[in-house]
Amino acid sequence: MKRDSRLSSVLHALLHMDAFGRPMTSDELAACLSTHPVVIRRTMAGLRDAGFVRSERGPNGGWTIACDLAAVTLFDIHAALGEPALFAVGNRSENPACLVEQAVNAALDDAFDAAEALLLQRFATVTLAALAADFRQRFARHQPQKGTPHA
Repeated sequence: MKRDSRLSSVLHALLHMDAFGRPMTSDELAACLSTHPVVIRRTMAGLRDAGFVRSERGPNGGWTIACDLAAVTLFDIHAALGEPALFAVGNRSENPACLVEQAVNAALDDAFDAAEALLLQRFATVTLAALAADFRQRFARHQPQKGTPHA
């Protein structure tokens, strides 16, 4: 079953953009995410429409962050991506008239709905600024100190 990794990819791209502190081209972002620049442009267009990024053409152009990272949550980004399905697991629907299948699907639907609500609630508490701060801390710890071997 194929997973939808757009949320993870977009967050990855946004943190790179924040760390670089300058416009990044679709080619640069594609290299960071090991994908094709067309995928970047298609995905970033939705974020541009939501006001989270902007793009500029020309030799110094590229994608830049257009929002306050402290004001944008994972929930906001998920919504800007069109609210993709959060789980790859689903119900069997081979025989909708089967009472066993109906009972199983009802129980699974309840569990899926509860899990999704909990996950979206958590998404609403995590800001892009928190992710960027976590990245900066990890980066600082990863940098070798003067006179010490490389990590």
